[in-house]
Amino acid sequence: MSDSCCQTHSPAPGAFGIENPRGLDALAVDGETGEAVLIMVEPRAWDGTEERIFQLQEKVNAYLSFALDGEMTDAFPHLAGKPVRLQLDCAVAPDPLVEQFITAVREHIALQDMKFAVRIVGEPLPEGEAAAQDSGSCGTGCGCHPS
Repeated sequence: MSDSCCQTHSPAPGAFGIENPRGLDALAVDGETGEAVLIMVEPRAWDGTEERIFQLQEKVNAYLSFALDGEMTDAFPHLAGKPVRLQLDCAVAPDPLVEQFITAVREHIALQDMKFAVRIVGEPLPEGEAAAQDSGSCGTGCGCHPS
């Protein structure tokens, strides 16, 4: 008998964005605020499932660990002392379940003087189509770095 809550969740080969909690999707410095911006990507439309919330939760936890446990400043010493903002770039606006989760995350990370932003960046990928891996920046005109 299999209990789905106890299964090990491994990302699919080539998974990108919140499907892969182990990867840093993008990192930027906001030229206006000076914040280090840890960007997670969700190229799919939200589907209202608990699995998607679980994926987002795992990604948020990995990013928080990266920022709070010193890994970020070890890997990127120039970010030491900068305020941190988590940012979710998604194809469409989050559904109510995701919004509820984001509200809870915002309240929790505010205690660490961190922010959580959501940015709607475009059209969702067709189901089953893989996202192209980001090269490490979120692009131009995004507000994360000066034009």
